[in-house]
Amino acid sequence: MKICGFQKTTLLDYPGHVAATIFLGLCNFRCPFCHNSDLLTGDAEEQFTVDEVLDTLKKRASMLEGVCITGGEPTLSCGLDQLIREIRKLGLKVKLDTNGYRPDVIKALCAEGLLDYIAMDIKSSPENYAMTAGVRSINMFLISESVRFILSSGIPYEFRTTAVKGLHTEEDFAGIGRLIQGAERYFIQNYVESDRVLYPGFSSFRKEELLKFADIVRPFVKEVSLRGVDY
Repeated sequence: MKICGFQKTTLLDYPGHVAATIFLGLCNFRCPFCHNSDLLTGDAEEQFTVDEVLDTLKKRASMLEGVCITGGEPTLSCGLDQLIREIRKLGLKVKLDTNGYRPDVIKALCAEGLLDYIAMDIKSSPENYAMTAGVRSINMFLISESVRFILSSGIPYEFRTTAVKGLHTEEDFAGIGRLIQGAERYFIQNYVESDRVLYPGFSSFRKEELLKFADIVRPFVKEVSLRGVDY
């Protein structure tokens, strides 16, 4: 396991909780709009050891409520289950950010009662999933399996999409709605350019366009919201 980043306190990454965030290296996708492009390969530099992170969490456990584990793609990291067990021993809840491409890992973690919240990124409609994920081909069965499991898991969750002009269309959001039909909540967050993006040059949507995307998804999902956008 390679811990490539550690944020001691966040009010954003774990909804409704004061939390810390652990960034794990490696990812099986290459989303061109990825903001954590330095974490995608095995060459990513380890910044903290597991013991260092756990020692810090132990010292701050009284002021924290949870820990968000993100990436990269956390389900690729060996020892993820053990890390979560150690975090939970401190009395902290655990939120997992995932792209859903390893449903077996998600199921195993849930079977052991190790997760308190799951946030799954929905990259696009099934037709454009591979393009948006930056891979040559995609096994949509794995994505759908994760969606179905999360919907039935009984664990608090969210689905979310980063909307990127040049990659997403109204038709994509109709496809996303069908993919996650029956979900409790879904967030659309607008793309923001930064110097850490894997392939810079994309642009964001206007608020009116994002609101239209939300309206398209609403017939399929109970609660659809924009994240990081003032209404």
